[in-house]
Amino acid sequence: MRCPFCNNTDAKVVDSRSSKEGDAIRRRRECLHCAKRYTTYERIEEVAQMVIKKDGRREQFDRWKLKAGILKAVEKRPVTLDQIEGLIDEVERKLFGTTEREVSTVLIGEAVMDKLKGIDEVAYVRFASVYRQFKDLNEFMNELKTMLT
Repeated sequence: MRCPFCNNTDAKVVDSRSSKEGDAIRRRRECLHCAKRYTTYERIEEVAQMVIKKDGRREQFDRWKLKAGILKAVEKRPVTLDQIEGLIDEVERKLFGTTEREVSTVLIGEAVMDKLKGIDEVAYVRFASVYRQFKDLNEFMNELKTMLT
C-alpha cells in the first residue's frame, strides 16, 4: 500500500475494524516514512458470473432477465413474487454456488423448469414452450405426456 502523501510503501496498521455495512474492512494506517495517517478499505472483489449462450457467446448473468422470463410464464397464475425470488435464489445457489463462474443457458433453463414444475405446472409448460422452442405440436404433446407420467 502506498502512502498518499509520500508514496512510500512502508506502513503499519494502527486500527482495523469492519465497516458499518459489514462489506468491507476499514484499516487506519501510519506511514513509517512520513508518519502521516491514512485510511484504506478492503473489499471482496465480486467475480462476474458468465452465461454461455446457445450460439457460444458469453454474457454476464442478469438476474432481472431471468426474472422477466419467469414472470411471463407465471402471468395470471397463483404464484407469488416471493416464490419467484426464492426460485431464482435457489437456481443461483445451485449453479453459481460452486467454483464455476460460467454456466450454460441450457443448465439455467433446466434448473428453472425443474423448480417451476413444483410450483405451478401451467407456468412450467409456458416456460418450457418458450425455452425449448417446440417446432410442432407433436413435440409439445410429448412434453406434456412426459409431465403427466
